[in-house]
Amino acid sequence: MNAVAEMPSILVFTDNAANKVKELIEEEGNPSLKLRVFVTGGGCSGFQYGFTFDEEVSEDDTTMEKNGVMLLIDPMSYQYLVGAEIDYSEGLEGSQFVIRNPNAASTCGCGSSFSA
Repeated sequence: MNAVAEMPSILVFTDNAANKVKELIEEEGNPSLKLRVFVTGGGCSGFQYGFTFDEEVSEDDTTMEKNGVMLLIDPMSYQYLVGAEIDYSEGLEGSQFVIRNPNAASTCGCGSSFSA
């Protein structure tokens, strides 16, 4: 039996984000990489988002797969990300992963920090 929890569809991992992650994984040449999204204390609004590649899936991680890419979220971060959309955007201000989070009571100007 697999103890890894499956992520409900109430978290959106867009095609743009999944395709960009897939491209980055291919550049690294390591198909074992997965995208870990997390929330930590800090930033000007109290919490901030983080992204990293990880080869390991923890027993209590929530997972989501899209376009051949696996997304990982630890239980503490998951409670802040329920209902959020993880996207990738390219524009005049540059390219970046973006989290649109309806749980955020407020966000800072840079968009990477929020309060709950």
